[in-house]
Amino acid sequence: MGKDATGTGGKAQPRQSLTARQYAPYLEAEWGFKNCWYPALFSAELREGGVKGVTMAGHEIGLRRVGGRVFAFQDRCLHRGVRMSLRPTCFTDDTITCWYHGFTYDLGSGVLRTIVASPEDPLIGKVRIRTYPVEERAGIIFVFVGDENYDPAPPLAADLPIHITDDQNPVAHILDDHVYVRGIHRTGNSNWRLAVENGFDPGHLLIHRDNLIVAATDRRMGLGAQPISQDAIKIIDEPDGPKGMMNMYNTRAYKFFTQNREIGIKARGKQPYYARTSVFLPGLLLVEHWPVAGWAQYEWYVPIDDKHHEYWEVLVGRARNEEERSEADYQYTNFFEPLALKDFNDNDLFAREAMQSFYERDGWNRETLCAFDDATIVWRKVAARFNRGIQEPPLRGAAR
Repeated sequence: MGKDATGTGGKAQPRQSLTARQYAPYLEAEWGFKNCWYPALFSAELREGGVKGVTMAGHEIGLRRVGGRVFAFQDRCLHRGVRMSLRPTCFTDDTITCWYHGFTYDLGSGVLRTIVASPEDPLIGKVRIRTYPVEERAGIIFVFVGDENYDPAPPLAADLPIHITDDQNPVAHILDDHVYVRGIHRTGNSNWRLAVENGFDPGHLLIHRDNLIVAATDRRMGLGAQPISQDAIKIIDEPDGPKGMMNMYNTRAYKFFTQNREIGIKARGKQPYYARTSVFLPGLLLVEHWPVAGWAQYEWYVPIDDKHHEYWEVLVGRARNEEERSEADYQYTNFFEPLALKDFNDNDLFAREAMQSFYERDGWNRETLCAFDDATIVWRKVAARFNRGIQEPPLRGAAR
């Protein structure tokens, strides 16, 4: 990469002292970025009348579905601070009641409507819990997390990938019509930033060398890729839209390594394969034509706290009719989930969690980055520049 992109001129030298100040806001974002849309649950995980609790960027949020609509609210009762989702109690369709002492809140406004054991209490109508904007699209419930007075919230599309237009056979976008969307989510025991950086890391293919999907499809994924020109990474800055970066693996701007003579290792497989990857704020990866051509994998790394993230692995493909949807179900159940989302991505989870102890002991200032880490440096700068705010730890955050 050139000087304008990383400030290092692409030279192999310690980078932390030269560039860290250029992405300082990113280094401060232990708890994630705020004022963003994050996935909370798959639609199928919240049945009609059901209540569930999640934690995103330190915000403890309860979700309730009533009449098909999902409401999101502060999941701590004002009275004694218990999480209401621990024992969901709902006496009417438009309220949520704390199971402990009966404080009952309006789902839409959060206002205290009544107290079961004190129906004439002067507190009624004068206090409220916080509520959150919700969008339900493509079988996923998204919640806008951040400052309560951040209004209006940006459109959901602003926190999703761009529509791909520079490919002869572009993959479907998650908000397109007639798409098949399915996946899993699970908790990773590492900071969300380590997860994002692992997702698009051009040098980490070694950990996937022996994965089942690579062997089964005879793919020659290579050992790594190094950006060698300014065209290697494209900055995404859509007006009022997605912000991020794209690794242009489909150009000559990257040098690919298929062997290392020093230790006598070569890439396996006969079918060359380089899936282009993009990463967008607030922390979302798009991998085109993966696990097979025509499909796309979306990965969200939703901060839970400073040491955990919720890892979302979602596959998006086209399904124009029931026959195509049935075939997609078959592929997902028997191929995509076991080999791509689990066996392949299990290695990524392992790598992130292995880094956690180092980075929580000031690893951000102790790391020694190399040439292929230019992509990581660019991401840090992009995230530092375009984020809508840094989430404060809950105990000192004003929004809490």
